Amino acid sequence: MKLIDKLIIKDFLKTYFFVVLMLILVVLVLDFTEKNDKYISNQVPTNEILRYMWNYGLYLNNLLTPITVFISVIFITSKMAGRTEIVAILSSGVSFVRLLRPFLMGAALIGAASFYLNGWILPAATESMTVFKLVYLEKGKTTTDQNIHMKVGENSYAYFSRFYKTSNQGYNFTLETIEDGKLLAKLSADRIEWDTAKHTWTLRNWRLRELKDRKEIWTVGDDRDTVLSIVPDDFGVPENHHETLKLPQLSRQIRVLEDRGADNVEYYKIERYVRFMSPFAALILTFIGVIMSSRKTRGGSGFQIAMGFLLAFLYILLFLLSRTFAENGAEYPILAVWMPNIVFALMGLLLYKTVPR
Repeated sequence: MKLIDKLIIKDFLKTYFFVVLMLILVVLVLDFTEKNDKYISNQVPTNEILRYMWNYGLYLNNLLTPITVFISVIFITSKMAGRTEIVAILSSGVSFVRLLRPFLMGAALIGAASFYLNGWILPAATESMTVFKLVYLEKGKTTTDQNIHMKVGENSYAYFSRFYKTSNQGYNFTLETIEDGKLLAKLSADRIEWDTAKHTWTLRNWRLRELKDRKEIWTVGDDRDTVLSIVPDDFGVPENHHETLKLPQLSRQIRVLEDRGADNVEYYKIERYVRFMSPFAALILTFIGVIMSSRKTRGGSGFQIAMGFLLAFLYILLFLLSRTFAENGAEYPILAVWMPNIVFALMGLLLYKTVPR
């Protein structure tokens, strides 16, 4: 690695961390100001507030990576162009592709760090933020699951009117077996309990209705053990449960939900697609940023930085729209998730071919 590569990578990373720090501090101050009244009224301990802000900062760092990378690249490149350093480098026989190498190396380091953060660190931080909001900011919110509908097999659907995780008991339980739109069997119970020793469910005061050959067969009893593809840990999960799982846990949860035939497995798959897609954004936006700002302009770098903010916000907006589209039943969710990277990669190639340097 040549000296110029080391200098560019050093300046790139230093600027990136500075921009990240400034943006995160601004957002954290605004968030603290908004929630300060609740902190005081709920007597939230200071160490819990600091832990929440640290976790929220990690979340912001991952969310703002496209903006911070893009702005850092444009700032460094436009500064080099303003001092005619890029002209001197290219005049010495160095190709533009070779000039891109240290920028892409720096972006690769940021992308690798983002992948590790998103796959192993951020899920724990997200879970901690969820618990903090539930304990301190949403006091009084019930932790009892009500009116639960779950798919527990290819043709089996379970229903609970209430489930209490503290006692691992559910009430008004129903298990229906439906095939080709026809009800084949319906198992009901007044109460259902989880047996921690046998790892099975026990039905209390149960009733079984079976439909065979246009006949109904009724069976009743007091207690009955049964095996379901669900456990108490499947209840009481937050809406963003897929965001609180580390990458290995996320893969295991996808396999469990696929075996169960659950309808919400796509949310977990999309989350995994996003975690593998996000790190490439740093490389693509770095490529575009160097191309846009490598030419010296009379007006300075202000316009280029403004364009950087605009394009980065457009990337985040496209990412949010494509993820929403994927979660709402896109035929090819992986393609929908990758759409921002595909669009901006094509934009980068177009700029590389058309923008004079």
